[in-house]
Amino acid sequence: MDERGRRQWAAAEARELGWGGVTAVARAIGLSRTTITAGLRELELPTGQRATEGMRVRQPGGGRKALTETDSGLLAALEALIEPTTRGDPESPLRWTCKSTRRLADELTRQRHPVGANTVAALLRQGGYSLQANRKTREGASHPDRNAQFEHINAQVRRFQNRDQPAISVDTKKKELIGDFKNSGREWRPRGEPEEVRVHDFLDKKLGKAIPYGVYDMVNNQGWVSVGIDHDTAQFAVHSIRQWWRPMGHRRFPQASELLITADGGGSNSPRSRLWKVSLQTLADELGLRLHLCHFPPGTSKWNRIEHRLFSFITQNWRGRPLVSHQTVVSLIVGTTTQAGLIVKAALDTNRYNTAVKVTDEQLNQLRLTPHPFHGDWNYMLTPRRRN
Repeated sequence: MDERGRRQWAAAEARELGWGGVTAVARAIGLSRTTITAGLRELELPTGQRATEGMRVRQPGGGRKALTETDSGLLAALEALIEPTTRGDPESPLRWTCKSTRRLADELTRQRHPVGANTVAALLRQGGYSLQANRKTREGASHPDRNAQFEHINAQVRRFQNRDQPAISVDTKKKELIGDFKNSGREWRPRGEPEEVRVHDFLDKKLGKAIPYGVYDMVNNQGWVSVGIDHDTAQFAVHSIRQWWRPMGHRRFPQASELLITADGGGSNSPRSRLWKVSLQTLADELGLRLHLCHFPPGTSKWNRIEHRLFSFITQNWRGRPLVSHQTVVSLIVGTTTQAGLIVKAALDTNRYNTAVKVTDEQLNQLRLTPHPFHGDWNYMLTPRRRN
């Protein structure tokens, strides 16, 4: 077929498809929407008029030339603007601006390459570019003993599991604002009736915030979450472990003599925190258990098992639902289940925790702390002190 025949044939196919037919045919055969639309107008003409007005046939090579042909420097100028190497060039004209097609078109026009935003978008697609979001893959600087510490933690967990001794993973989940605030995700509701929430996410001082601190039992696939209302301190973290032990841990491990705790390397359970170790010593004295601590290397907190065995499912369970009260937070956490049989319990911790507690050298020297031969700063044991 000649150019006219292709145009009118494509228009007939588009008309047969109905709504959206022009776009579908354009994508299928590569003709432009403008060409197919012109063919539709020709098909609407009376037969006699179509014979006279629709007889024009474009010769091969006819029509307006592409900008890349008439402006040989256009592609090079566009690539210079979007090339990743220009990100470090302080002289790049778009160094500190969003590289939208409109801004790119404006800058190209300023450089004497007149072009529109739609043409820029088409040229980018032809060049293999697409809109990309950031992807979290980098974990920061990698410690040289990172893999060795992972192997040590795994070996410790297997050893405790084989001896039917408790092994838990602990961490603080993201703090949540209490109130009718937007919560990421969607839930099923009547069509056209989304739940209305506040426009701005500012802390409501009357309602406060929720600080979920989780304890995940790696042996039994069970979780405990203490929902704090004050501050995420080492005392709060250790008290959360205490709350897990009383209703869940002790019942499951009545003959336990040791407890393995795996935690990340920062926050309220940081191995550098004196208050964390003093609070753990108090817990060991109360429970009469030897506490073994294993911390993940810097920058690897997402490898902590509680993140993808407990916290991820809690987030899924309350997605799209405003956390209007602390009791709502507790109820949604308790309602979290999985096909693998995850059981979660939670309670509100209304205690107040002072952020200015100082631990003296004397208190630190009274600890019965034994560093492990391998990275004693990450791995150590606290033994119960004798009671008078």
